[in-house]
Amino acid sequence: MSFRRNKKIVARTPKELDAMQAAGEIVGEALVACREAAKPGVTTLELDAIAEKTIRKAGASPTFKGYEGFPGSICASVNDIIVHGIPSDEIVLKEGDLISIDCGATYKGWVGDSALTVEVGTVAADAKALNEATEWVLMEGLQAMVPGNRLTDVSHALEMATRAAEKKWGYNFGIVDGYGGHGIGHEMHEDPYLANEGRGGRGPIIQEGSVLAIEPMLTLGSVDSVVFDDDWTVASIDGSWAAHWEHTVAATADGPRILTPRKK
Repeated sequence: MSFRRNKKIVARTPKELDAMQAAGEIVGEALVACREAAKPGVTTLELDAIAEKTIRKAGASPTFKGYEGFPGSICASVNDIIVHGIPSDEIVLKEGDLISIDCGATYKGWVGDSALTVEVGTVAADAKALNEATEWVLMEGLQAMVPGNRLTDVSHALEMATRAAEKKWGYNFGIVDGYGGHGIGHEMHEDPYLANEGRGGRGPIIQEGSVLAIEPMLTLGSVDSVVFDDDWTVASIDGSWAAHWEHTVAATADGPRILTPRKK
């Protein structure tokens, strides 16, 4: 029992964090390129091509492509699709859509992973609130990524931020059950799994240099989801719209360090 209580999330050296940020910055470039291209009439497959071109031009490879058989360089999840939407030339963006774009890049042996949700043109008030709130929850929750905290202190911070966001934006938000963040380094998904809600004070200790991919996923309705027959696409069970924001974040002596920065 004492061993488990003292378990720690692996720590990266400052040099390794710089290498991870180099990968993360490429992800940021790809996401910005996709965000700028996400207009009515554009297909999600076209966005996928933009992301892959950006990643490869930077000398990196798209982490998602071929990952456990996934066919795309991005996950493109529109409206009620929460995560893992497969890019397609049959999915055409239209005015008022929300599209969550998740992207990973591998560069010199390190992985960056990040996501954002884009408003296509002018969206409904509740969709805009959902998107703004989910980004805010990410930025508030990642403040708990500091040395000495435990894994679920981040989970709890995300949950408390979600409840605060409900009051701030005036809508109820569902924290998607069963999906969350993760450790990351040489592989995209490493231990531990990071829930987006829960009691604090549990799990391995966050060290100086520990890194997690932190990714709240919220809906305007149910916390429950369904996986499509393609074994990838995850949709809200009640058809409510979803938003997804993610950063790869390191715990440092100076506070949380976002390793996947992007131009605003």
